Amino acid sequence: MLRIAIPNKGTLSGPASQMLCEAGYRQRADSRDLVCLDEANGVEFFYLRPRDIATYVGSGDLDLGITGRDLLVDAGSPAEEVVDLDFGGATFRFAARPETVSSVDELGGQRIATAYPGVVERYLAERGLKADVIRLDGAVENAVRLGVADVVADVVSTGATLRQAGLVIIGEPILRSSAVLIRRVGAPASAQTDQLLRRLQGVLVARRYVMLAYNVPVDLLVQASALTPGIESPTVSSLHRNGWVAVQAMVLRDEVHRIMDELYDLGARAILVTDIHACRL
Repeated sequence: MLRIAIPNKGTLSGPASQMLCEAGYRQRADSRDLVCLDEANGVEFFYLRPRDIATYVGSGDLDLGITGRDLLVDAGSPAEEVVDLDFGGATFRFAARPETVSSVDELGGQRIATAYPGVVERYLAERGLKADVIRLDGAVENAVRLGVADVVADVVSTGATLRQAGLVIIGEPILRSSAVLIRRVGAPASAQTDQLLRRLQGVLVARRYVMLAYNVPVDLLVQASALTPGIESPTVSSLHRNGWVAVQAMVLRDEVHRIMDELYDLGARAILVTDIHACRL
């Protein structure tokens, strides 16, 4: 029985369960449930605090887990990232009052307040910098105003919250985070783990791609295929209409409308798009 940790709440919880459902796994029906057994797939899911997941996986008590890359780094647990699940994106940045700290190189000796001390300490150590890292559980942006710290390190989206606190961003991002599947370092492979990875990769591909179908004159097939090369190559079938073929190919969802316009201008017709719910490549 494969044992997998899932965030029980927060921004990662819903999307993690949704992705697993799309991959064919059973999930809890009640948000208060702490365990969900999927006997058909030989998996048991445990719903835990996101901050604790890397610890349980790193200790070997659970086989796999879904958590944030930031929480994995912050935990300092012997667990490793297996695959980026492409949701729950976050960017971590330093910020301070204007004209007090102008670059990362000036962080040495500063008091830095953050809810992610492990992330900050690793970043500083990689650059040979030493600072007083102060752990706070929330409202980090107020630490400078209250005199607790000189610099803060926090999640930044638009930067509006930092600006309201009278702070400006310093340097490049400390870390770009997203939801990741993790396992214990050195954990042996298993058929169930391989199956889970294939299913999750199938969901990731299905979310990124759509299936594009269209009809095109045979003499334009080479040009049309250049626009829709597919994963390996497009599927081409003869039509009853003489001199025309039907083409199917996977294309990136973000590019589909541009490709449809270019195909139409080329001479393709009956251009249709359908979603891909799952796949194995």
